[in-house]
Amino acid sequence: MGGIILIRRKNPPEGWALPGGFVDYGETLEAAALREAKEETGLDVRLIRQFHSYSAPMRDPRQHTISTVFIAEAFGKAEAGDDAADLAVFAAGDLPQELAFDHREILEDYFTGRY
Repeated sequence: MGGIILIRRKNPPEGWALPGGFVDYGETLEAAALREAKEETGLDVRLIRQFHSYSAPMRDPRQHTISTVFIAEAFGKAEAGDDAADLAVFAAGDLPQELAFDHREILEDYFTGRY
């Protein structure tokens, strides 16, 4: 099945988002991406490549964060978990209206091949 897996966030800020989270001390970006994907979607992923990093100071209303986005393939049975209230697969022209953070910008960059 093709498309982008998004989670509907359980906690504020509300909206749909790319699966992700914070890197633990001593953890690589790659290991964190695999762990967060598993925790929030129940899926195992294979990282294909690093896509881009996003660092605008106001991208997260809670605090200044930096996101490093990976392109990946997912395997298994998708099931919302951890910080995800729900999940769904979306196509480029069918994204939900309410996206959290700067994830609309990230997805537009991905679908248009900006990076």
